[in-house]
Amino acid sequence: MSFLIVGVDGGGTKTKVSVTDEKGHELATATGGGSAARPGQTTQAAEMIAQTVAEALAACERTGEVPRVLCAGLAGAGREPERQAVRDALVRLEVADRVIVEPDATIALEDAFGDGPGILLVSGTGSSCFGRSPTGAFGRCGGWGLSIGDEGSGAWIGRKTLSIAAAAADGREPETALLPAVLTALELENSDGLVAWAAHADPAALARLATIVITVAATGDLRANSLLALATEELVTHVRALARQLFADERAAIPVALAGGLMERGSFVRKLVEHRLKTAVPGAMVRAEPVVPVRGAVRVALRHAK
Repeated sequence: MSFLIVGVDGGGTKTKVSVTDEKGHELATATGGGSAARPGQTTQAAEMIAQTVAEALAACERTGEVPRVLCAGLAGAGREPERQAVRDALVRLEVADRVIVEPDATIALEDAFGDGPGILLVSGTGSSCFGRSPTGAFGRCGGWGLSIGDEGSGAWIGRKTLSIAAAAADGREPETALLPAVLTALELENSDGLVAWAAHADPAALARLATIVITVAATGDLRANSLLALATEELVTHVRALARQLFADERAAIPVALAGGLMERGSFVRKLVEHRLKTAVPGAMVRAEPVVPVRGAVRVALRHAK
């Protein structure tokens, strides 16, 4: 008897859903807003997942059919209270006969390495690093959230960009093309408007500023390039820390995968990270294929279905 499987990749900016048949053949996909499992926002996260799943089911003309298993890998679900709260909400919404909620690391590692060893660096709205040793031990680094961490992420770069823009407006820093570029992008007449905008900016809005930094850096702006160099160093430090923890030595042969919006293949920041890894983590063997976390979520769901 045929049945449906659903994989979900929920981040701070968007939610990706894949609906497959019982053999894992993809029938439809859908993309919605963010569904990270943040404290106090778990109900909204579940509702966004349910909405996006409904859109995917409609796309493959299976509206009204209840999937056998849904596996959602969510940013923030590494914290047990948030993970359980989202799962409970999804159960109440009857999104599937069986609901599984995992940290985003689980589904990303599944797609990148299966059950084998490796280190996965993620940099999108937030940042984190996960890995599995040759003996199967799991480790993580970073992912502390924007308030105290997420170094090298889009939101972190965005927050640093605002600081640079404010300092440049004061004359505390040399002139940089970042200031006018930010004001133009935010549709502000002058730097006085930065305070009000920043007060209401969520991590997703801050992360969108990273695109401005990359564009300005390409023109040769020294301050924009120095900020991206700092972001690169922060991200590579995550990989080096896990290499020492899980593989004993950063010179050991270590499979490495890169994921997240800033790590898309061919992106400027990814190129910087790959170049820096050659010296900071000499044993790193960077996987060229893209990591597709939602595909990992489907694989986890299929195992549970069987």
